[in-house]
Amino acid sequence: MKSSLKQNRQTKTCAVCNRPFQWRKKWEKCWEEVRYCSDRCRQNRPSVKGNKP
Repeated sequence: MKSSLKQNRQTKTCAVCNRPFQWRKKWEKCWEEVRYCSDRCRQNRPSVKGNKP
């Protein structure tokens, strides 16, 4: 029965590695803001470089 519950979870695509990842309990309150599948991808996200004089 657990496997059928896991199949019904929402999925997103990671902004860095383009791999699909599923909803997790720890993301319950902030699922809309989640963009990365892991801490590693979050740390390796493309940086926005500003114009520094």
